[in-house]
Amino acid sequence: MTVHHGFHATMTARPGRGDEVVQLLLAAPSLPERDCVVFLVGRSASDPDVVHVTEGWSSREAHSAFFGSDRAQAFVASLQAMLTGESAYSDEVPLGGKAAF
Repeated sequence: MTVHHGFHATMTARPGRGDEVVQLLLAAPSLPERDCVVFLVGRSASDPDVVHVTEGWSSREAHSAFFGSDRAQAFVASLQAMLTGESAYSDEVPLGGKAAF
């Protein structure tokens, strides 16, 4: 499936909660979502409370439909409770690459 919509987010966990944020994101409800083509979680090498997420979706509409669901809204509320400040988002469409975890 081709990615037509995506973004990169950088968020900061409350002090000492970076591991919890990463664990929650890795168990995210979007992972089995067929229209979510790319979902990568990373963190800052210098600050373990700074977490990065890259998402790629089949379309903007698929992304909006998923995040409008009760399941996704509950997930976002859980995540937001562990964060401090505003998350930064940038427009990004993942094109390819390599992942070896």
